[in-house]
Amino acid sequence: METSIIGRAKEKGIVSFNIINIRDFSSDSYGTVDDTPYGGGPGMIMKVEPIVRALESIKERGKTYLLSPRGKKFNQRMARKLSGEEILSLLCGRYKGVDERVGDFVDGEISIGDYVLSGGEVAAMVIVEAVVRLLPSAVGDVNSVNTDSFERGLLDSPSYTRPRDFRGKEVPEVLLSGDHGKIELWREEEAIKLTKKYRKDIMDN
Repeated sequence: METSIIGRAKEKGIVSFNIINIRDFSSDSYGTVDDTPYGGGPGMIMKVEPIVRALESIKERGKTYLLSPRGKKFNQRMARKLSGEEILSLLCGRYKGVDERVGDFVDGEISIGDYVLSGGEVAAMVIVEAVVRLLPSAVGDVNSVNTDSFERGLLDSPSYTRPRDFRGKEVPEVLLSGDHGKIELWREEEAIKLTKKYRKDIMDN
């Protein structure tokens, strides 16, 4: 959170972070936050009490989301929506999962994909990265953000830079023409082609 776009946004006062350790809200001197599941079975479950106490310690926590495999799939549209929240709290699970009753104390659940991580911390950073770059003035050129993949329901168009010719593979002539109208049309057409080829599911939606 100290580097790149996030670090610069923090320095500018565009965003601030408050990281809370759930272990600080444990009821014993060992900082225990997990226990064996009722009914038996493998793994450990995060306890409801320290989680809820941690959440209640936040004076203003806005919308609160649990990072969970069963959550709503995170995408650019959701990132754009979350970027409009003044305050946002992300709850990171660990171990086999969290006590089911935690769901009564959050506003929803978010998943970053159909795979399992050891904990929600990495997932939270994915969301932070995607959301912060959408905040006003976080990125120097707003057009860079507005033309990113997924912003318009399309992948971004192909990009090229120097050299003009690399081992016989040349930059498309239209990009060297100086005709901005033709260039924009080419980019739009290429974005549609790439999306149809690689992410037809986006086009279908």
